[in-house]
Amino acid sequence: MDRPDPDTRPYDAFLLVSFGGPEKPDDVVPFLENVTRGRGIPRERLVEVGEHYFSFGGRSPINDQNRDLLAVLRLDLRSHGIDLPIYWGNRNWDPYLADTLAQMREDGVERAVCLFTSAYTSYSGCRQYRENLYDATVAVGDGAPRLDRVRHYFNHPGFVAPFVDGTVGALERLGVEGHDTAATRLVFVTHSIPDAMNEASGRFTTGESLVGGAAYVREHRDVAAQVAAAVAERTGVERAHDLVYCSRSGSPHVPWLEPDVNDHLEEIAGDGVASVVLIPIGFVSDHMEVIYDLDTEAKATAERLGLGFARVPTPGVDPRFVAAIRDLILERAAAARGEEPTQAVVGELPPSWDVCPAGCCANLRDPERPALLGEAP
Repeated sequence: MDRPDPDTRPYDAFLLVSFGGPEKPDDVVPFLENVTRGRGIPRERLVEVGEHYFSFGGRSPINDQNRDLLAVLRLDLRSHGIDLPIYWGNRNWDPYLADTLAQMREDGVERAVCLFTSAYTSYSGCRQYRENLYDATVAVGDGAPRLDRVRHYFNHPGFVAPFVDGTVGALERLGVEGHDTAATRLVFVTHSIPDAMNEASGRFTTGESLVGGAAYVREHRDVAAQVAAAVAERTGVERAHDLVYCSRSGSPHVPWLEPDVNDHLEEIAGDGVASVVLIPIGFVSDHMEVIYDLDTEAKATAERLGLGFARVPTPGVDPRFVAAIRDLILERAAAARGEEPTQAVVGELPPSWDVCPAGCCANLRDPERPALLGEAP
């Protein structure tokens, strides 16, 4: 008897929503102007920041990584009997969200499910995407497709498992190099955000009260604990681990999450740690923050300090992560039909919500700015 096709109703398309990045040197400064619009940052400062991109030929890896992910996802969906057109739109570079939504309208798409290339709860990782989607639907006008999104997937097993395998592999490489891996420190890394943004993450209005907050750090700590525990089980050794941050930007007078990864390497080297494994749990793919902040800067810091160094890959196109996206699509479709799907998670935290509560991850600069995919205030 033939197996019935998985049910993606009411969705007739999938939309990958990402950050975007320059494709050539001439794109770099205009891209950074898009990213920083409204902040009053001088062009000369953007040229300085752009040196990260210029040092890699002026091309960010993120767009190619998204193309690779979509190609593999198309094959995965097709092999599982899912005939769902796939689209891709960026917040800050071509293909822009408004252009993608216009194309979806022309193709007859009426309702699509979205996945953001950011796994965690925060303004910059969720609400800002939702604001940009609102702007894009307004720009498209009548007939723009209705959009929903999958939940935050930081604790989906398909996102976490590749980090476990990658960490075990990194420890094995350090062992081959002659390091005592029983004493290796596991250093989990994510993008730094302002302290105030972390405090607002996952905080929302219920009645006349504000509840929640600090979800960004809490979620990362939960993932780090799960990976460290799984690695200990696989290797028979419990190792100390830390959560640190990279890619700080903005005014030096504004507090951001610390410690910086390079400062932390200095500190633990002073404490006698001889080798480290960097685990970039805050990132879906090896884009600029990974290949520059970790593979270039942090690696140079480790070499200067005499630390053994290994970096774990991000999930990228790992088959388990691709399968997780398929699982999230089907889960969200079932919820949209009024069903109660099973939601796969690991760790101590429950599955995140499909529809953001009112006021969640507030825009601290413009609290009244509208956003899609959330409850009305």
